[in-house]
Amino acid sequence: MIQALKYRPDLALVPILADCLLSAISPPVALPDYVIPVPIHMARLRQRGFNQALEIGRYLCKQTGSTLLMDACSRSRDTVSQTELPWKERQKNVRGAFACRQDLTGKHVAIVDDVMTSGATLNELSKVLRRQGAVTISIWVVARAIPRRLT
Repeated sequence: MIQALKYRPDLALVPILADCLLSAISPPVALPDYVIPVPIHMARLRQRGFNQALEIGRYLCKQTGSTLLMDACSRSRDTVSQTELPWKERQKNVRGAFACRQDLTGKHVAIVDDVMTSGATLNELSKVLRRQGAVTISIWVVARAIPRRLT
């Protein structure tokens, strides 16, 4: 379903995937002050037509009443798709790829994305949000990819 959303823009899947995530973050989990979708670069946005993390975040915020910051952060570099890289290269690929102009001093922020594989993207964006003052950062992902062992 995630691949269908991402590569065959089937936006009807957003509520299904978001509800799966919502079931894992419902109370007693503390809701964040802000929800920030992992930004994609403008070139990829033009190619794909939408940001799946933004669409999932939009649905989550409607359901929880949390505030979506859809433009607070941006992808300042058009990086190679992480799926094409070995694990060791992923962190280097996203280093310095994000910018954030929102003051997050003292705030709890949730980063939302569709899939976490190595965690490099979420880790890099978290660093940027910390520099902007976020004190608590939650990671909300629909799925966690498990790496295949190479023999």
